[in-house]
Amino acid sequence: MKIVSVVGARPQFVKAAVVEKVIEKRNDIENILIHTGQHYDENMSSVFFDELEIPRPDFNLEVGSASHAVQTAQIMIRLEKILMKTQPDWVLVYGDTNSTIAASLTAAKLHIKIAHVEAGLRSFNRLMPEEINRITTDRISNLLFAPTQNAMELLSKEGLEKNAVMTGDVMYDSVLFYEKLAEKKYSLSDITELKDFYLATIHRPANTDNNENLQNIFTAFSNLDLPVILPLHPRTRAKLDVIKYSDNVKILEPVSYLEMILLLKNSKKVLTDSGGLQKEAYFLKKPCLTLRTETEWIETLNNNWNIITGPNADVILDKIKEDPTGEQGNYFGDGKAGEKIVEELTK
Repeated sequence: MKIVSVVGARPQFVKAAVVEKVIEKRNDIENILIHTGQHYDENMSSVFFDELEIPRPDFNLEVGSASHAVQTAQIMIRLEKILMKTQPDWVLVYGDTNSTIAASLTAAKLHIKIAHVEAGLRSFNRLMPEEINRITTDRISNLLFAPTQNAMELLSKEGLEKNAVMTGDVMYDSVLFYEKLAEKKYSLSDITELKDFYLATIHRPANTDNNENLQNIFTAFSNLDLPVILPLHPRTRAKLDVIKYSDNVKILEPVSYLEMILLLKNSKKVLTDSGGLQKEAYFLKKPCLTLRTETEWIETLNNNWNIITGPNADVILDKIKEDPTGEQGNYFGDGKAGEKIVEELTK
């Protein structure tokens, strides 16, 4: 059997690594890893792959940044040639990026079966490009790997249950593995001298491209009771020229995935507009404030482990005082999602 896995950004490599580690143990599967280059990232160097013990991609399409239409089209044009040459049994896609929808459309037109990891997620916000990508990918995929029971139920409501399998969440597998690796390779003092802090990330265009939203978030950060460590991408940092904030905000250069895991483990709480970090916070039992108006991961909201605040300074400052009201539920599987995915692909 031959599988082509398509990823476009660092978080997708981390997810794909879970499945890759299972495939490596099999001698009946040939796996081809393709990086679309959707997100150019200086950290996507050999150091990144060595640190996370991730196989390097077999192909890099190097599409780079562009509008949604141009980026999607370029991926399709460049990927089509590889798929026609390699003739895989499956194209495996992850999440909700332009790489995901582009690979799915290309495979569908070539009559190659598609399997979607993280299927069934819905924010019900059609203004998010990710929502369009995930809905469309689910519609044309042959196998839908749902990370939670809620995702399974949403797929069922859309009439897609016959293609859906509840596998659990590959990110849960990933955190279990990389938590140990992070502690082996780094110490907190390598990253920060702070002992008590909140961890924050901001990258959604709804926040970074809206000066009012961004100022509201930084106003809240400036007035929190603990320092806020904020690893920030250069694109977002450039937006801060017109934003006022205090020295309570400790801006760092972008950190590696293992460094982020270590910061997360040692933080008091998390404030983020990232879907992935919401879950990782949950996995590591850290209360989270989501700086958006919705979340795909509604399971994390139970018992106040995750609270939606939006980019509202007053709400953020109020909700940071609240703590979880009960135990966590077991919503994301048993840490063996990768094994279940490979098992389904080989049936």
